[in-house]
Amino acid sequence: MSGDAAADPAAEVRELAERLRGVAERLRDPEVGDEQAAELAREAAELVSRAGNEIDRAFREADSDGD
Repeated sequence: MSGDAAADPAAEVRELAERLRGVAERLRDPEVGDEQAAELAREAAELVSRAGNEIDRAFREADSDGD
């Protein structure tokens, strides 16, 4: 993760989304075996979880800024 993404939840989510697109592309490869597909699925789940956390963080920061 870049320094800018760490300070900007939107940038972090964009970066995670790009990585998720890469995982999806690899999963489309017919040469991917079951074990590798399972590993890629776990990686995708982790990326989605991290993106959700970043979105939550952005909402919390926006709420605290509005107080």
